[in-house]
Amino acid sequence: MKSLQRRFDKIAAEHQNWGSYLIFAKALKKQKFSQRIIKMWFNKLVDKNDYDHGEKKEILEFLYNL
Repeated sequence: MKSLQRRFDKIAAEHQNWGSYLIFAKALKKQKFSQRIIKMWFNKLVDKNDYDHGEKKEILEFLYNL
């Protein structure tokens, strides 16, 4: 299991009432993941109903800067 997914799963277990986008953003904060890794795991871990598909590019840009 990859580091980002492991962090995501740990936070999800601690905060079961949070949405997947918020959990993903928390897992990224103060970490040095590459943009490629962030995009790949975003597509795998974040529920597609948690964000507007038209804003995906802007959301990813925000996440890259965390």
